[in-house]
Amino acid sequence: MSKDRSAKLPKHVYESELLRLQSELVEMQEWVKATGARIVVIFEGRDAAGKGGAIKRVTEYLNPRIAQIVALPAPTERERTQWYFQRYIAHLPAAGEIRLFDRSWYNRGGVERVMGYCTPEEHRRFLRQCPIFERMLIEDGILLRKYWFSVSDKQQEKRFASRLTDPMRRWKLSPTDLESLTRWEEYSRAKDEMFVHTDIAEARWNVVEAEDKKRARLNMIHHLLDSIPYQHVTHDVFEIPERPPSTGYRRTDRSLQLEVPDYASALLTGDVAPAYVDPEDEES
Repeated sequence: MSKDRSAKLPKHVYESELLRLQSELVEMQEWVKATGARIVVIFEGRDAAGKGGAIKRVTEYLNPRIAQIVALPAPTERERTQWYFQRYIAHLPAAGEIRLFDRSWYNRGGVERVMGYCTPEEHRRFLRQCPIFERMLIEDGILLRKYWFSVSDKQQEKRFASRLTDPMRRWKLSPTDLESLTRWEEYSRAKDEMFVHTDIAEARWNVVEAEDKKRARLNMIHHLLDSIPYQHVTHDVFEIPERPPSTGYRRTDRSLQLEVPDYASALLTGDVAPAYVDPEDEES
């Protein structure tokens, strides 16, 4: 059967399958916890390609003590003097943990390279060392998965334009993001060079077609689940105990407590603002 990537995914189909995949992610999490596995998932790609939205859906029902997002700010002056990979090593998972990198050490292969934030020699050293570094992680038992979210220049510009007028997403835009529009080919060349050196057999780049964000999320999550050898974990059966008889405790009088006003009740008699609709999720 042929695949039609242009057909819009019905909302009920998307939501139903997303929920099913998220339940499987919970199963995977329990396996990670029980077996002491360590998982690192890297999210890279163009600005506005949908990395953040995919991460949000992956983590929505997971335990934040087990699955944590790593989104590092620009390096400090001290961190700039360290071995490049050093600041990322501190965020790698211990046994029974999952780390999702919202951008990663691949900053040096992309934005740092294009924007001149690193020297040519630092960039060359990164391309030499990165495969070695990742092989070390894998040899030590870490399950490393790398996803590149791909989007066209027209779709990226469309999403940037929607963020300029959307108060809920305006914070996602930065001068560096906007400059990426004028450096499209430079980023493309940097990405191609990075893939040549880092798309290694032990840790392949998995390219996610992200013109349609909903399809991209489902495809990425399904691929991740399919690549991890998790199994169902049988849980102990718990029973809710009966409360013991009262020993005479009396609750503190409400008048002595500072209570939050019941703002919600006012909504029953007033006008309610329309529900927020993410324009990028509703794009055709």
